[in-house]
Amino acid sequence: MESFENLVRAEFDPKTTYLNTASTGLLPARTLAAMRDAAEAAAAGEPSDMFADVEASRSAFARLTGVPSSRVAAGASVATFSGLVAAALPSGAEVLTAEGDFSSLVNPFHMRADLKVRSVPLERIAESVGPGTALVAVSSVQSADGRIAGLAALRDAARAHGARTLIDASQSSGWLPLAAGEFDFVTAVAFKWLLCPRGVAFLVVPEDLGAAAGLTPLFAGWASGERPWDSCYGPVGELAHSARRFDESPALFSYAGARHSLSLIADLGVDAVHAHDTALADRFREGLASLGHGPVPAPGSAIVSVPGLGHRQGELGRAGVQVSDRAGNLRAAFHAYNTPADVDRLLNVLAD
Repeated sequence: MESFENLVRAEFDPKTTYLNTASTGLLPARTLAAMRDAAEAAAAGEPSDMFADVEASRSAFARLTGVPSSRVAAGASVATFSGLVAAALPSGAEVLTAEGDFSSLVNPFHMRADLKVRSVPLERIAESVGPGTALVAVSSVQSADGRIAGLAALRDAARAHGARTLIDASQSSGWLPLAAGEFDFVTAVAFKWLLCPRGVAFLVVPEDLGAAAGLTPLFAGWASGERPWDSCYGPVGELAHSARRFDESPALFSYAGARHSLSLIADLGVDAVHAHDTALADRFREGLASLGHGPVPAPGSAIVSVPGLGHRQGELGRAGVQVSDRAGNLRAAFHAYNTPADVDRLLNVLAD
């Protein structure tokens, strides 16, 4: 078996000190090659079976999150899948969210004026679940600052009060292990830590395909039929007997690459990626302390957010160090292709 380092070296050759995976992950060489091949085949009038790529990607994501592929829907955005869950809630239902969570997750609930959306600090979300809570929607890792939600406590509190759970794993899938089967719904875009092209997202639904939750395949098209090629005209007579009934029409060229990105994450191993990423983040935190800076407390996270330093993003970019500016904070994200030298380069530029 190839070593972690050799696998990474074969797939990535960034020309900058790239510490911005929380915005967009780098594409592996295998993914780029697959997308190029798919595009060239289509241009030649001999298109490949990219629906097979969708199914391979669905299965790969299912394996990474520990659920059967029959529970995974494929699409392009968290907002679409969050909206699907929002549409299933009865009028007057209470939705509990974390303050400042990512808009793609929470905004669909605010678009329904008949829902009661209540936001609390992330640290208080589990204790805030009550008998009137219908759904808790929260990101496993906060985009703005890398704080990790206490999902075990949230899961237990939701079960105790009969509430359902929707977890957005966009900022954790690929580096933080997650057992998706412990929650009702799990969604994630894949163009960040899963290293896929944009246009790839997934939704994990309950074993009953959301029947008890009232989940309806509102945007089901022909490809959502049990026999897609027999479902091209008129109403779909028989929906897929799996979460494929909830598929958003897939961006096929993106999925042609996605299956290869997901295979790389599997080859590396999420546990190994977690150990690698968090070690680099801890190295950065230690270096910040020596410079007199204190990050937002987010122990165990691969994302480090430093208050008051966001204005230095442009300067860092000109020095070849790619990070984000989020609400005035400098956000650095450490992933498989990063090294201790990358951390030290960031610290050296900040020290100047």
